[in-house]
Amino acid sequence: MLDLQLIGQYVPGTSFLHRLDPRTKLVGVIAYSVLIFFLRDAVGIGLAFALAAAAVAAGRLSPALLLRGLQPVLVLLVLTVALNAVLTPGQPLGRLGPVTVTREGLALSALMAARLVLLVVVASLLTLTTTPIALTDGVERLLRPLSRVGVPAAELALMMTIALRFIPTLMEEAQRILKAQEARGARLRAQGPLRQVQALLPILVPLFVAAFRRADELAVAMEARGYRGGQGRTRMRELAFGPADAVAAALLAAWAGAVIAWRWWGS
Repeated sequence: MLDLQLIGQYVPGTSFLHRLDPRTKLVGVIAYSVLIFFLRDAVGIGLAFALAAAAVAAGRLSPALLLRGLQPVLVLLVLTVALNAVLTPGQPLGRLGPVTVTREGLALSALMAARLVLLVVVASLLTLTTTPIALTDGVERLLRPLSRVGVPAAELALMMTIALRFIPTLMEEAQRILKAQEARGARLRAQGPLRQVQALLPILVPLFVAAFRRADELAVAMEARGYRGGQGRTRMRELAFGPADAVAAALLAAWAGAVIAWRWWGS
C-alpha cells in the first residue's frame, strides 16, 4: 500500500515558514493554488516552481520528505498524463496500439502534471509547518465574518482539523488490517485491476468499522469534556500578524504580480 503517513503530519521547527501566522499561510496557499491554473507555458510554470522551491527552503524541509507526499497521487498523476496525451487532438507524434499520441496532448499532460505536483507540495508545506491547533484557529478566524450569516466557523474549522489528524491514524489502521489479513493467508496483492479491487474489500470493510468506532469514541469524549462549539473558548496563544507575515505577503504579492503580468502581456 502507499505510504500516506506524510499527509496531516506536522514537523516541529523554527524556520521562517513555521513562524508565519496560519492565516498568512492559508491565504497564500489558496492564492497560489488559484493562480497556477492561469499559467499555460513553461515560463509561468517555472515561476510557480521557483516560489515553491523558495518556500521549501524557507521551511527548512527535506525535498525527499515532500516527494513522499506525491505517492498518494502517483496513480492520478500517471492517469492524467496518459489520458491527456492520447485524448487531446493535435499533431500526431506516434501511435501506441489503437491510440495516437499528439504534440498538444504531451504539452497539456506536462502542464497538468506540473500543476498537480505543485498543489500537493504547497498543501504539504502548509500541514508540515503548521500545528493542527494553529491551523484550526487560522481557519476559524478567516471564517469568523461568515458567522454573522449563520455559518458555524468554529465547527467547520474543527471538522477540517479532525479530518487531517485522522488521515495518518486511518492509514496506520489500514496497514495493520493488511498485515493481519495477509497473516491469515489472504492474497491481497493480486495482479490485474479487477482482482485488486476485489482484494480491497477485506481491508475496506473493517477499516470503515474502525473509522466509525473512532468517530463515536471521539464524539463521546468531546461531549464528556463539555464541548459546545467555539463559544467561550480561550486560547493559549492568540494569533497575531508579525514582521515575517508582512515580508511573506509582500513576496507573494510580487510573485502574483509577475505571474499576472506574464500571463496577460508576456506569453
